[in-house]
Amino acid sequence: MGSVLPASECDRLLASLARRSIKRSRAGARHLMNVPEISTLAHDARLTGIARRWLGETAVPYRATLFDKSATSNWLVVWHQDTALPLASRFEAPGWGPWSEKEGVLYAHAPANPLGRIIALRVHLDDSLAENGPLRVLSGSHERGVLNDDQIQNLARSTGAVDCLAERGGVLAMRPLLVHSSSKTSVASPRRVLHLEYTISMTLQPGIELAVA
Repeated sequence: MGSVLPASECDRLLASLARRSIKRSRAGARHLMNVPEISTLAHDARLTGIARRWLGETAVPYRATLFDKSATSNWLVVWHQDTALPLASRFEAPGWGPWSEKEGVLYAHAPANPLGRIIALRVHLDDSLAENGPLRVLSGSHERGVLNDDQIQNLARSTGAVDCLAERGGVLAMRPLLVHSSSKTSVASPRRVLHLEYTISMTLQPGIELAVA
C-alpha cells in the first residue's frame, strides 16, 4: 500500500537504530521488539489497524526484524516460507519442530494452522526498487500449506514471480506461508525494511505460547 510513514519518521527510526548497540548480522538484526522505538512503532494504530484487516479484532505484535541490504552488505535469499516461530518454552506436539535457539530465544518450525494466525507487515525505510533486491513472491502460494523444499522449487519453476516494489514509508502485508525470495542488489542505494509480525493471540494452542522477540 502507499506511504504510511513520512520520510522524517523513517529518518528518526534509522537514526535511533544507528545509536543503539544492536547485534547485527550480514543481513540486518533480529529480536528488536526490546528497542523502545521499534516497539512503539509496532503498537502504533496505523500498523495495528492494517494488521487487523487480516487478523480480525486483535493484532498483537511479537517479533521485529531489520533487513539491511546494500552494496557493502549484499545478500540473496532463496525461495522459502517463514515457518519458524519464537516460543516461550519447549514442548512436544505433532507438527512442531525441529527446534533451535537463536540469541537465547527458542524456535520451532510450526504447522500451517498456527501460521495462519499471523500476518507480517514490512515497513520500508527506503524505496524498494527492482534494482535493489526487493521481496519477490509467488502469488497465492500461502494457500498451499507448509511445503517441503522440492515442492517449493517446483512451484518456483512453474509460477511467475512478482516483485514487491514500494516507496519509502510504504507497508506491505504478507502471510508467513507465502513463498518468497530476494535477489542481491545491483545498485548503491540501500534497501532497509522493518519486518513486524502480528498474531491474533500470543497463545497459539493450549500450552503453546509465542515469545516476544
